[in-house]
Amino acid sequence: MGTRKSTLEEVAAAAGVSKMTASRALRGTSDVSKDTREKVLLAAERLSYVGNRLALSLSSQRTNLVAVVVPSMSNIVFPEVLTGISVGLEGSGMQAVFGISDYDVAKERDIIRDMLSWQPAAIIVTGLDQPEDTVRMLQKATIPVIQIMDLDGTPVDFNVGLSHGKAGEDMARALLAAGRRRLGYVGSALDRDLRAGKRKAGFERVLKQNGLAFVEQQIDSAFSSIALGKRLTDTLLAAVPDLDCIYYSNDDMATGGLFACMELGLPVPQRILIAGFNGLDLANALPTRIATSRSPRRMIGEVAAKLAREAIAEPDGEQPKTIVFTPEISGISGP
Repeated sequence: MGTRKSTLEEVAAAAGVSKMTASRALRGTSDVSKDTREKVLLAAERLSYVGNRLALSLSSQRTNLVAVVVPSMSNIVFPEVLTGISVGLEGSGMQAVFGISDYDVAKERDIIRDMLSWQPAAIIVTGLDQPEDTVRMLQKATIPVIQIMDLDGTPVDFNVGLSHGKAGEDMARALLAAGRRRLGYVGSALDRDLRAGKRKAGFERVLKQNGLAFVEQQIDSAFSSIALGKRLTDTLLAAVPDLDCIYYSNDDMATGGLFACMELGLPVPQRILIAGFNGLDLANALPTRIATSRSPRRMIGEVAAKLAREAIAEPDGEQPKTIVFTPEISGISGP
């Protein structure tokens, strides 16, 4: 065959099926048996066949793509979400494509518009805080829309995630139960990282219920990092050295806070307890353990992908509209 590209007709002939059946098998449609699909895939592999997805989308008004929009790839959280989505799509014939919004609502809107123009079979979007024009675009998409990582809001269609407000409340109750009373807060980019803002608001609700408030806060407009967490903690403790607990917007920032305390010679957690969010593996490798809420981010991605698969295969099915996860709190001890 030389260097000429293999054709769909040749794949169909090699698999002993019609061209239409071969096309459906390669697209992963549910009306092709497992044995037939395996024969077609084996023939395609043997012939090094590469299909024309654009042509398929023009004929079927749908590609095999699942669009995914995440806000960041700067820490492990969203790469783990994408890993879960990849696992959830395995064996489906579907392919995830993703865009990064950098927590910018205008950029997110443009990414969603561009992705929808490629006729994806479904779209997975992070969060529930899109502006009205983006929500209207998603509502008119006529494909499954799965919003992930957050339950505090009104979803367009399907919703898989956790309540960040409740996560903040639960952490506050756990810290108060451990005897912590003089609490500070360190956070970053709360005007863009709205889920971190919801955790802080939930935490403050519980403090208020108990007649308390953050003694001091340090919030920066930059995105979170270990270095920023350390710098803000230094500033916080210089202003209020007798805090017995600091709550951080995430584990990156809390890790920086731990390093600041170690440099100052403050025993953690005996003298001061450091608490974050996400449950990053990094926290398990630290010389002193920090408190955290472990978010099941990979599982959220996997469940969202499986839900997308089901909604694509059965548009009128009875898939659950909301799937709730609860983060696990660890690393809390008394004074």
